[in-house]
Amino acid sequence: MKYVKPVATVATAISLGTGPAHADGMAAPIMEPEVIAEEAAAASLGGFVLPLLFLAIIAAAASSSSSESGGDVPPIIPEE
Repeated sequence: MKYVKPVATVATAISLGTGPAHADGMAAPIMEPEVIAEEAAAASLGGFVLPLLFLAIIAAAASSSSSESGGDVPPIIPEE
């Protein structure tokens, strides 16, 4: 009989501690959604569009000049 009170105390503590778990008192853990950064699509276009644009500008500048003297300036003919 001398163990009745401690056993009752332990049994009460166990039943109070595990009661919410058995009575659906434990809610599912709330997890934060994982944020995944995605690179912009425009950045991937810069890999080949900008060099092609640069080459087109260089080609246009090279084709616009018709001679070494500047284009519309007539060549200088030395007098004899």
